[in-house]
Amino acid sequence: MRMLAPPTIAAPFARYAHGVEVPAGHRWVATSGQLPLAADGTVPEGAKAQGTLCFANCAAILAEAGMGPEDVIRVNAFVTDRAHMAGYMAARDAWLQGVTRLPASTLVIVSGFTRPEFFVEVEVTAAKA
Repeated sequence: MRMLAPPTIAAPFARYAHGVEVPAGHRWVATSGQLPLAADGTVPEGAKAQGTLCFANCAAILAEAGMGPEDVIRVNAFVTDRAHMAGYMAARDAWLQGVTRLPASTLVIVSGFTRPEFFVEVEVTAAKA
C-alpha cells in the first residue's frame, strides 16, 4: 500500500494521507462507527478519552481479523462540536503513533449522536495482504 500525495494540491492539515492505494489481493475490513461506550457500559468524559476508547474498540475489531492500526487505510470520524476536534485529533495521533504509512482521514462535525454524552464516533477501513 502507498500514500498518495499529489504535488499539485495542498498538503494535509494534520497527520493523515490524501489517499491510500491498495493493491489487488488484499483482504478488507470495515468497522461500523464505534461510539465511546466501554464494555461495562460506561462513557468516559472528554473528547480525547472518548476518541481513545473509540479507537480501542476499532483496534479490537481489527485484531479479530489479524490487523492493526498499520493496516488502516481510512479513518472517518465525527464530533459534535469544533471544541472536540483537538481532543479527537490527539487520540487519533496517539493511536497512529509509529505508523509510517498514514491512512486517509475525514473529520465531520455533526449535530449529535444517539445519546447526548457521546461527543465522538470513529469508523475505520483496513486492508492487508
